Amino acid sequence: MAKQFREIGDTLKNFIASQKIFFTGSAASGSRVNISPRSTDHLHVLGPNEVAYLDLTGSGSETAAHVKADGALTLMLCAFDGTPMILRLYGKGRIALRGTPAYAAFLDRLYGGAEPPGARQIVCLDIDLVQTSCGFAVPLFDHVGERSVLDRWAEAKGEEGLRAYRAEKNAVSIDGLPTGFRDP
Repeated sequence: MAKQFREIGDTLKNFIASQKIFFTGSAASGSRVNISPRSTDHLHVLGPNEVAYLDLTGSGSETAAHVKADGALTLMLCAFDGTPMILRLYGKGRIALRGTPAYAAFLDRLYGGAEPPGARQIVCLDIDLVQTSCGFAVPLFDHVGERSVLDRWAEAKGEEGLRAYRAEKNAVSIDGLPTGFRDP
């Protein structure tokens, strides 16, 4: 039932736009496998073989560490309502750090140059394989809304508080791998 594609076509682009959550999957040699849920509010299809998301400050930065160590990254979206489908985007990840021209260009292009509260980096995926599968066993869920807790937390911390938090929590992975993260 799985189908493979070289790129994200219009049908799959529309599928991505209609989802509310996606998952990142990453690992590096000798590390734990990391799977993280994320809101699609900050996921963007940049081209037929490129997606990127604005990564918000969190308690760890496993994806960045794994991308730095190995590069392999998978994003998965699945329909929790409507027609069942699972979409996986496979490829090599790269990170655009705060303060870099790539980070600024992304914010200019997609956020009018404004940095959303808690933003820490951009995770980009250069896609080498797009795969769909049936999703027949994925349960149905209703989307109630987005949580505002992270935005409120980031705003309360302020820029200096976020810098200190990221320096403490986001410099290395849980396995001790460097993330490459730095605040400008």
